[in-house]
Amino acid sequence: MDTSADVFNRFRKTFQKGDVIFCEYEPGDNFYLIQSGRVQIVKIFGEIEKNIAILQPGEVFGEMAILEEAPRSATALALDQVTALEFNRENFDVLMQGNPQIALSLLKLFTIRIHDQKRKFMILTLDDVEAKVADVFLMLAEKEPINTQEVEKIEFKTNVDDIAHWAAISPEKCREVINHFINQRRVELFPERIVVRNINDFQRFVKSRRRRQE
Repeated sequence: MDTSADVFNRFRKTFQKGDVIFCEYEPGDNFYLIQSGRVQIVKIFGEIEKNIAILQPGEVFGEMAILEEAPRSATALALDQVTALEFNRENFDVLMQGNPQIALSLLKLFTIRIHDQKRKFMILTLDDVEAKVADVFLMLAEKEPINTQEVEKIEFKTNVDDIAHWAAISPEKCREVINHFINQRRVELFPERIVVRNINDFQRFVKSRRRRQE
């Protein structure tokens, strides 16, 4: 996508290395499309700051504050000198007119993000905490380029804190559930990765828990 056209000049912002672009929990009414440089997304878990993602030119960040009309869910930091296009609800109309290709790409991204949020909401509707954790693994498996009917054992490059965040439970409670799954030989836990031995078993487990709530 070519974002160098003059029509975008008014939207360009430059951040120096180390600048805080926005902070977790603050209100947000704009989002950014990176033109150059890298942006680090970090989130606080308890007293620990964890790296969520390193974003590259062409990627978008900050859009969930607009889609959800909610405070920022993470902090964005400039890892290099960063040039980005800053958009909000009002000037997005200008983008639509100036470069429909970029606007269409962003709308597709928003659609994916909305689907992801709905999927995460499905996890939160579960009453059973073990089912919540199992459903997080199902959500992660859905993003993998594999056929779960053919492959049962899946390795996820994640950790207990991340699973706790997606399940909206404390890291301590999540570790308790993971240890229970380990004792049941359903899960193997390693530093920065977790292996689910039979993802289809988790599918049946979560489905049964949803039926109980109906």
